Amino acid sequence: MGACMALCSIASCASCLCGSAPCLLSGCCPSSNNSTVTRLVFSFFLLLGTLVSVIMILPGMEAQLSKIPGFCQGGTTIPGIQNHVNCDVIVGYKSVYRMCFAMACFFFLFSAIMIRVRSSKDPRAAIQNGFWFFKFLILVGITVGAFFIPDGTFHNVWFYFGIVGSFIFILIQLILLIDFAHSWNEAWVRNAEEGNTKCWFSGLLFFTILNYALAFTAIVLFYVYYTKPDNCTEHKFFISFNLILCVIASVVSILPKVQDAAPQSGLLQSSIITLYTMYVTWSAMTNNPDRECNPSLLSLVSNVSTAGATPTSAPGIVQWWDAQGIVGLVIFLFCTFYASIRSSSNAQVNRLMQTEEGKGSEGFEEVGEDGVRRAVDNEEDAVTYSYSFFHFHLFLASLYIMMTLTNWYKPDTTTQAMQSTMPAVWVKISSSWLGLAVYLWTLVAPLILPNREFS
Repeated sequence: MGACMALCSIASCASCLCGSAPCLLSGCCPSSNNSTVTRLVFSFFLLLGTLVSVIMILPGMEAQLSKIPGFCQGGTTIPGIQNHVNCDVIVGYKSVYRMCFAMACFFFLFSAIMIRVRSSKDPRAAIQNGFWFFKFLILVGITVGAFFIPDGTFHNVWFYFGIVGSFIFILIQLILLIDFAHSWNEAWVRNAEEGNTKCWFSGLLFFTILNYALAFTAIVLFYVYYTKPDNCTEHKFFISFNLILCVIASVVSILPKVQDAAPQSGLLQSSIITLYTMYVTWSAMTNNPDRECNPSLLSLVSNVSTAGATPTSAPGIVQWWDAQGIVGLVIFLFCTFYASIRSSSNAQVNRLMQTEEGKGSEGFEEVGEDGVRRAVDNEEDAVTYSYSFFHFHLFLASLYIMMTLTNWYKPDTTTQAMQSTMPAVWVKISSSWLGLAVYLWTLVAPLILPNREFS
């Protein structure tokens, strides 16, 4: 009897794998909208690929694979069986490049397919919201094929794709953080107006001060550890200039005219943007190839100077897991999840992110003939987000993950080394400037264009 019930359960799951997203996840979130669950499943595909990339780049993974008899070339052998697998390719930065290349191709393919889908009545919407098992097979197939790409110039060319894609994705992260800050501020102000005013406003004040305190602490540490009296001129400029820009943005956000035109603006949003800008500044400085201006985290903790420890020209010494990479992954996970569930009332951000959360029809939970609870399609009249742009966003996220996991190092296929480069520094720092410009625009746009809706 138990076996029969298990087979019935497997059959039900199999039908869901080939069906819609709400069916697939009905047990976890039965009352969710079709649009939300679909985004969560695609984000899960991205996170699954990220997890595989993290495992592949773990230190010592190649040595462990070499211990498997008859697997790696040059590893433990089995009499009569020839080792065919080049473990140098399936682990390390090469594997990350190939895995992220596969994810990027997968999401770019769907981005192209889903161009100009207006509602779930479009036949392509069924592809977007269903057939998950076959999508997974497509992703696995592209991944397997990516590992057969010859080395050649693949890694160098894909490195520059990663640079450009990561630059755009950092801007999208900033837009999502702006939207999150606006939503947070609106929710707490609304709660304060409904009751317990002191509690909610105290919470807003606390987090605003905390963010500015962390940003100020970061600035002090940057000047202490990432600058030298007679060197590191670029770092001094980056820190000082971004500090000035953040002060300007904070002052503008509380100007009376800005507050009248955009009441939702405030110091909470500015504090979050300031803290994120300091993170991007730090991330940029950690890619400086000059080790005197870019001490390792280990040397900072142990208070050991790196000036004579590691020559600046010595290739091949790669610090895969550094603090800025870990922080970058955490911010990436947060933004990816938030992009999947966001329901924003900010018209500016909705236009930038190609989402119109108010357009979709309201879905009501129903129970099917098989007893499984499903959400009614909430996109029959109009989609609540741009299918194509959402996949393009995940395409850029794949490139950003590739650059983050490899610490933005440029591959050198002739020496099998990874090297920091100044272009990575300038890409990150320029993205922080452009991001602050976007934030300033969200503040002053209602003043410059009073006849347009920005709330």
